[in-house]
Amino acid sequence: MRRGEEDAAATTMDGTRDHAGKAAVRSKTGTWKACPFILGNECCERLAYYGMSANLVNYMVERLHQGNAAAAASVNNWSGTCYVMPLVGAFLADAYLGRYRTIAAFMALYIAGLALLTMSASVPGMKPPPADGPPTGGGQSAAFYVALYLIALGTGGIKPCVSSFGADQFDDADPREHRSKASFFNWFYMSINVGALVASSVLVWVQMNVGWGWGFGAPAVAMAVAVASFLLGSRLYRHQKPGGSPLTRMMQVVVAAARKGHPTGRLYEGEDDNKSGRLAHSDQFRWLDRAALVSGGDDVGNRWRVCPVTQVEELKAVVRLLPVWASGIVMSAVYSQMSTMFVLQGNTLDPHIGNSFKIPSASLSIFDTLAVIAWVPLYDRLIVPAARRFTGRPRGFTQLQRMGIGLAISVFSMVAAGVLEVVRLRVAAAHGMLDSTAYLPLSIFWQVPQYFIIGAAEVFAFIGQIDFFYDQAPDGMRSMCTALSLTSSALGNYLSTLLVLIVTAISTRRGALGWIPDNLNRGHLDYFFWLLAALSVINFFLYLWIAKWYRCKTTTTTATAVAQTQTKDDDATSPS
Repeated sequence: MRRGEEDAAATTMDGTRDHAGKAAVRSKTGTWKACPFILGNECCERLAYYGMSANLVNYMVERLHQGNAAAAASVNNWSGTCYVMPLVGAFLADAYLGRYRTIAAFMALYIAGLALLTMSASVPGMKPPPADGPPTGGGQSAAFYVALYLIALGTGGIKPCVSSFGADQFDDADPREHRSKASFFNWFYMSINVGALVASSVLVWVQMNVGWGWGFGAPAVAMAVAVASFLLGSRLYRHQKPGGSPLTRMMQVVVAAARKGHPTGRLYEGEDDNKSGRLAHSDQFRWLDRAALVSGGDDVGNRWRVCPVTQVEELKAVVRLLPVWASGIVMSAVYSQMSTMFVLQGNTLDPHIGNSFKIPSASLSIFDTLAVIAWVPLYDRLIVPAARRFTGRPRGFTQLQRMGIGLAISVFSMVAAGVLEVVRLRVAAAHGMLDSTAYLPLSIFWQVPQYFIIGAAEVFAFIGQIDFFYDQAPDGMRSMCTALSLTSSALGNYLSTLLVLIVTAISTRRGALGWIPDNLNRGHLDYFFWLLAALSVINFFLYLWIAKWYRCKTTTTTATAVAQTQTKDDDATSPS
């Protein structure tokens, strides 16, 4: 092998660079050498996030003196914002900063928000008064909400970039590294849940038994550890170069297609600016093909008039993702119940373990985390090999099949929660405790099945979604498409808020207490769970149709792409 060929074999083929901007050397960068620092960062960041968010509804009820419905809506709105902000971070990463610098910059905002949140819960004059004190002042509430939304902004720059940055450490052009990427997403999600495990057990207990100042201060320390972990691996990382504004690239296709009435000509392939190969032409959304058609007087150097086929196919790929994205909204609404309605339900149940120790209701999410930690290696080491023998697919299931299984499982979590609520109301009635706020003689551990089922659904639906959106996204839009997948979680939280508002408005007519009153023993929270179960069933059947319709993106070599160039007539350019 010649010297030039040896150098080419030693470097990655997907265009990634090392910390100095040179072609990344396989033996010195990326793969599992770099991943421990990224996974450690994610574990600590999620510990910080869940450490302050898992019990947030109780803080709003106990310290800010909000009602159950109002506190649940406030938490859902904030959680939704946390999942909308990734669009901002992803745009900056893909267009200008790159994933590494975006993560580093937004971590600073994150730590500032956590520091202010800690001060708002512990510094005299900033922290809310006790329950029997004067009402919470405007300045106290303002400090609290400014801190919350600084955290939302900070996490917005991190969420869409960390998983994509981790996947960037594996070269798609190398078969061995490509196979490892699927395992990376499984272990990435497991690292999230290791952090959540500590948060929902240790930190929630600290908040309820030691103090909110300590309970919010510990996440700030965890975030500082996350920063250190991330920076320590800097010399090992592979970096994808920002490709310019993905929004501009998509808008150019729309404008170029709209300018042409019924053109004829050949498809313009352009320069091969897609590092892992050009995207093959597809027959869906054929109206957009007009943007790539070249006739006599067209200026092929002006992207607002003629776009390469790959650029057109990038937009098609994003449009194809939208129905799959929408199918995750209801699942996210189900998931959001763990930090709201499940906690409020748990507040009414007996939390005692033995005679003295009490487990906080927010800590029950530990069983969701334990389910994920158990299911990830089970899926990776047992389910995938077993499924592979039947399907012949390297991953066992397709990504779409994996997500569908998760959506089906999520229905049963709402059924389990609804059944428990029916039993809980019967116990309250049987013991004459409908007007009581004391613990019912029913163990809080009866909530474990609903948490455990959601954990199983996550391993299939959410991990599959992360993997799918990264895999199907165009090279220069992977952070944006990862952010798009996260916004389904945002809309899930907003959907949950909307459902609470609608249910409250309808069920409290004519002076009724409604489904979700402050005293849940007088309400019908079970009806709310049945509503979510019904929506989940409808969503699952819609997803089956979407999955059947979806066409995965394909790449082609330059030679094949040229061979595929052909003359298109009027009929071929009509909208499909």
